[in-house]
Amino acid sequence: MTKGVMFDFSGTLFRVVSTAEWLAAFTAAAGPGLSAPEQAELVVRLEEFGALPGGVPPRRIPPEVQEAWDTRDLTPELHRSAYTALTRAAAPPAGLDVDALYESHLAPASWRPYPDTAPVLHELRRRGVPVAVVSNIGWDLRPVFRAHGLDELVDSYVLSYEVGAQKPDPAIFETACARLGLAPADVLMVGDDRTCDGGATVLGCAFHPVEHLPVDRRPDALLPLLATLTG
Repeated sequence: MTKGVMFDFSGTLFRVVSTAEWLAAFTAAAGPGLSAPEQAELVVRLEEFGALPGGVPPRRIPPEVQEAWDTRDLTPELHRSAYTALTRAAAPPAGLDVDALYESHLAPASWRPYPDTAPVLHELRRRGVPVAVVSNIGWDLRPVFRAHGLDELVDSYVLSYEVGAQKPDPAIFETACARLGLAPADVLMVGDDRTCDGGATVLGCAFHPVEHLPVDRRPDALLPLLATLTG
């Protein structure tokens, strides 16, 4: 029986706003002024290069960006470098501040919890089941959880840029299990990436996959995992 749970962040507990919402909010606050057709065309290009972290994955990565992309979640600098390079590859207008656009995705308002995130985390806390958030990420996601009132329901954050290992490297899952004080066989990993998150199975963890869908299209994918838990 499962005694502890590891959750992925993006596409599992939270989902970033759409590329169109991200760009519209930024240009409304900071410019440049774009016509509706210009805005729509830029959204298409940004999605082609996967410029929004946690959003549509890139369909094309320029060769000179590949190395930074492959290691983007190991340091904040690599993360920023990779995503701002992808934004520049999308040929934004000259007046658009690429670094400021990148910064805007870090804001808690850019992230929305799935409908069942809070209910599941509250139920796990009620049952005394410890929770770790295990994420490949290049920035501190704790403010997102605090802003949505969920930080107190997480026992440990195991973030790739802080521990120096990226999923599916077993080291990141070993660290999470150790922080939970549990053997891997007693811990369930929940995530949307069957390769990265599913890597926990190498250690003997169970794995519960979910789909990386928009928040309004995935209301209850987390709820079934409660049936696997003790307490």
